[in-house]
Amino acid sequence: MSWQEWALSLLDEPREPTPLVEFPDGGPVRVLLKDETAHPTGTMRHRHARALFRRAIVEGLVTEGTTVVEATGGNAAVAQAWFARRLGLPYIVVMPGQRTEQRARRVEELGGECRFVTPPPAIYDAARRIEGHFLDQFGRATEHDLADELLAQVKPDWVVVGASTGVTSATLGRRTRVAVADPENSAYFPGWTLDAADYATGMPSRIEGIGRPRMEPGFKGDLVDRVIPVPDEESRAMARRIREVTGIAAGDAAGAALAAGLMLAERMDGGLIVTVIGGIAAGR
Repeated sequence: MSWQEWALSLLDEPREPTPLVEFPDGGPVRVLLKDETAHPTGTMRHRHARALFRRAIVEGLVTEGTTVVEATGGNAAVAQAWFARRLGLPYIVVMPGQRTEQRARRVEELGGECRFVTPPPAIYDAARRIEGHFLDQFGRATEHDLADELLAQVKPDWVVVGASTGVTSATLGRRTRVAVADPENSAYFPGWTLDAADYATGMPSRIEGIGRPRMEPGFKGDLVDRVIPVPDEESRAMARRIREVTGIAAGDAAGAALAAGLMLAERMDGGLIVTVIGGIAAGR
C-alpha cells in the first residue's frame, strides 16, 4: 500500500455520527442540537479539516513528509494539527497577534508549531512564504459530509449554523433550508442582505469560530435562505444555557446558532429545527 492509499484509508475510516440532543425551550417547535463536540477535537472544524487534508492528498499536494501550513487564529488549527499528527505530517500554523499560551498550547500539545504575526491580516502572506503546502481553508473551500450525515438522521424544516469559511452553510444549503447565525462585526449579514460579495467590515468577530471581517469565497449567499444577526451577549448567554441544560461543553458560537434557531422557532407553529453546535477545541 502506498502512503497515499494508507492516508486516504485513515481519513475514510468508519466513524459514528455525532449525536442529536433535544433542547427543551423551543415551544411548539422541536429543537435538536447536532453535537459536533463529540468529534475527537471537540470542534465543528473537524469535518472541514478532514476534507482539506483529503483533497490535498488526492491532488498530490500533500505526500509523505510534507509540511502542512495554515493561517488561522481559531479551532481550525487544533483540528488540522490533530489530523497532521495522525498522518505523521509536520504542521505549522500562523496565528494573528501576540502569542498567548492558551492558543499555542492546544496546537503544540498535538505536535504542531505556532508562529504569531502582526498585524493580523499579514498571516496569509506569512503562511504562503513557509515551505510546504498551504491548506488555505478560506481560499480552497472544500465541502464535507455533514449534510449527508444529518439528513440520514432527521429531515428538519431548518438547519442553523454559524459561518466562518462559509463551507458548512454551503454544504447544507445544497440539500436543505439553512439559516446562518452571524455575530457582531461580521460581514456576512450585511453582505448577504445587500448581495455584495465584496462587503467588508474590517473588524474581527468577538465570538470565536464564527463571523468574518469580509465576505469569504466559501460563503455562497445563493445557498443560504436566511442570515440572522445575533448580539454577542446573547450568544454568550445562550452558550451558558446549553451547558446548563445539556452538559455539552458548548462554545459561544454554539450559543449564537441556538439563539438564531430560537428566533426562527418563534415564527413557526411547529416543525423541527436543528442547530449545529461545537465547543472550545480541546485537542484531545
